Amino acid sequence: MTRRMTIDDYHVGDKSVFTKTITETDASLFGAISGDFYPIHFNEELAKKTRFGSRIAHGVITVGLISTVLGVPLQGPGVCAAVEKELHINFTAPVRFGDTITAEAVVTEVIRERHIVNLALTCRNQRGEEVLEGSAVLKVLKEVVTES
Repeated sequence: MTRRMTIDDYHVGDKSVFTKTITETDASLFGAISGDFYPIHFNEELAKKTRFGSRIAHGVITVGLISTVLGVPLQGPGVCAAVEKELHINFTAPVRFGDTITAEAVVTEVIRERHIVNLALTCRNQRGEEVLEGSAVLKVLKEVVTES
């Protein structure tokens, strides 16, 4: 994996990927952290009456996978070279417990003079179905911090 240290290390077409299976424990932990105990995530009987037909994971858990893929998989281990400036997210399908989600970020534009990197984002489940699409803007730091 390449360690990105400056804006010059980012190129159109660069891609990073992260995969995780979403569990009920993830939803419980997220609920505990955020206070979001919305019934669609926790009450099976209520969820059966919705258009989803069963409980679904919090959408922002999937956004968390995007945050992950914009970190170490994109920037390299031990590097803090960029921070998320903007995220634009569209949830396209539900994520169910047990789904294995692959988050992907692809560099679409590098604006070197402004230290900006634009990326296209997608998340797909184990069947290849898109569950999230969007875009991100990273601000590449002028002073990179690395772990010793």
